[in-house]
Amino acid sequence: MANAGLQLLGYFLALGGWVGTICSAALPQWKQSSYAGDAIITAVGLYEGLWMSCASQSTGQVQCKLHDSLLSLDVHLQTSRALMVVSILMGFVGVIVSVVGMKCTKVGDENPVVKSRIAVAGGVLFLIAGKPNSGAPCTHKLLPDFDDSLNLYEFGSALFVGWAAASLTMLGGSFLCCSCPTHTEERRGQQHYRQSQPSTAREYV
Repeated sequence: MANAGLQLLGYFLALGGWVGTICSAALPQWKQSSYAGDAIITAVGLYEGLWMSCASQSTGQVQCKLHDSLLSLDVHLQTSRALMVVSILMGFVGVIVSVVGMKCTKVGDENPVVKSRIAVAGGVLFLIAGKPNSGAPCTHKLLPDFDDSLNLYEFGSALFVGWAAASLTMLGGSFLCCSCPTHTEERRGQQHYRQSQPSTAREYV
């Protein structure tokens, strides 16, 4: 069977990646512009995310505005939203399933082979959750209009958070997938499961 420490390490890596995915989806710094303005006092930095756009002034004041209705958004923004939501939902299911399948938990520990398979299923869910997260930034439009020289956008910090979160999620899922039992371990687990079953047949004289 896989080492319980390896499962625990994979679980916490994937859990940290899932939390990072939520932070990346919520942050507005998916793309950001360099400061525009002749005077330092009136310099403004523009940020755009999946859900809102913000303007940060040099005085420290930040103003944010939510995007318009879903139907009026660009296709790339709708696609990025959908990918991030799918990644978060798949990660949530992976968190629940992995807790059941890990050896350090007592849930369903009657059959260790089944627990190992559940842990593998949780790892697969984390691997699937990392794919949309890593692909969502690629669908986001970073350089919209080159005609307006004041609004040239570059990579924002939320993109790097999302890429790091996707890497952690997939790495943790890979560790959990190492829980797959071999044929010898399956036979031992089945024998242990049969021996641990209480005998219901009793002989009476």
